[in-house]
Amino acid sequence: MSNENEEIYLHAEKIDKIYPGTKALDQVSFDIKRGKVNVLIGENGAGKSTLMRIIAGIEKPSAGKLYLQGKEVEFNSTVDARAHGIAIIHQELCLFPNMTVFQNLFMASERTKGGVLDDAEHRKLAKQVLARLNYPIDPDTMVGDLRVGQQQMIEIARNLLIPNLKILIMDEPTSSLSEQEVDVLFNIMRELTATGISIVYISHRLEELMRIGDFVTIFRDGKLVADAAVKDIDVPWIVKQMVGEGKSYPKRDVAVDWDKQENVLEVKNLSLPKNGGGYLLNNVSFNLKNGEILGIYGLLGAGRTEIFECIMGMRPNHTGDIILNGKKIEIQSVADQIDKGFAWLPEDRQREGLVQTMSIAKNIALSNIGKYTNPLGLIDKSKEDAAEAEMIKDVHIKVADKDLPILSLSGGNQQKVVFAKGALTNPQIMLLDEPSRGIDIGAKTEIFHLIYQYAKRGVSLLVISSELEEIIAIADRILVLSNGIKTAELTGDDITQDNLVKASYMGHKAN
Repeated sequence: MSNENEEIYLHAEKIDKIYPGTKALDQVSFDIKRGKVNVLIGENGAGKSTLMRIIAGIEKPSAGKLYLQGKEVEFNSTVDARAHGIAIIHQELCLFPNMTVFQNLFMASERTKGGVLDDAEHRKLAKQVLARLNYPIDPDTMVGDLRVGQQQMIEIARNLLIPNLKILIMDEPTSSLSEQEVDVLFNIMRELTATGISIVYISHRLEELMRIGDFVTIFRDGKLVADAAVKDIDVPWIVKQMVGEGKSYPKRDVAVDWDKQENVLEVKNLSLPKNGGGYLLNNVSFNLKNGEILGIYGLLGAGRTEIFECIMGMRPNHTGDIILNGKKIEIQSVADQIDKGFAWLPEDRQREGLVQTMSIAKNIALSNIGKYTNPLGLIDKSKEDAAEAEMIKDVHIKVADKDLPILSLSGGNQQKVVFAKGALTNPQIMLLDEPSRGIDIGAKTEIFHLIYQYAKRGVSLLVISSELEEIIAIADRILVLSNGIKTAELTGDDITQDNLVKASYMGHKAN
């Protein structure tokens, strides 16, 4: 490989990757430019993650070659890749919750003194890298006690400790971060690129990519279909290259006078105290109509997920009334709420929505297993199989065999499994927390259509989304929270990005 372009740090040449029945990569040639943020975009299953796993030494190509600084290289493991300065931050966190921050940071790269672990050095270096990230977390904090956004920053910090870092691959690194944390991360990324480190950045937040990226490469169906400098393109161009003409977020268009519809759910004066004083939720009230999609919008920490946790019985210390079909209900447990007709789709599908060791079918049936159990406690396999097959068809899960492992599915199809698990309980109300998190625009469209499909059947849905365009497209009405306070309730022409953004900051100004 000649050094035709000194800016190119790594070159992938005509990479193929074949799995049984699938060609994940088809003759892909890809460049990582030195000291630049190289953005990688594509729908789930497009091949971008597969290519990154090959570059990071997790997988080997079926055909093709890698060149690092003009010299052919072959990585047999992540250890090989890291020895060449290549690290990857996965979308799904790879941390040990029962270990401390500093123990996680130095896992597999421990410092020793006199033949024993030098924890004093570990703590010192941990404080230094966390200070660099503007994240003064105590190194002795248990990782399991941190929220998801904080854990994400720990994962990033761990990779910054690699002494010879040359290429850092980041897969959806901001999916759980606050705006402030994103700003810090972007500053760090610019610091890294200024020293010549190359970053490969994968995200589904297109506006975010336009802000931080230098070069964009787009994948579709295992092929590289377009690349360009960010300064020369815009978001519509990206969408067009990803999915072709004519695709965008589908807007629900229904001619319903919601004021005349009956309330299925009423939440009155919902409050949730915060440890140390103050409130996570402060006297929040709203209602939900039959067949309505009520969006909930707000910044991280606004109290959105906490509403769902109160309704589902996960926050027994809340106050206020929950009224279902005109009757106040007493909330005992999650199982009790499911029996009452609630279904909850959590934000973190990997940890809370799915059982990684189970098949696709078993994950779907898990929420309703009692329905297929006879008085002797034995499962009627034929009934279970029929229900699983029907649900796979109903929510359009793309799968060759329902007994395959859940991890064999793309992120979009995994999310459909989580949806199917909730829908199988025949709910009256579905609570969807960030249902499009970490999936591509095509999969999002499919999830949106599912939501519309169930609303049309008379199911009422509460939907949390952090993305303005999504929440505007999907919701009949939008509740806005800010710092635990309900600051707006928008309908019709009042549902605009400006109004949503303004309302999302009002609670912070008030406090």
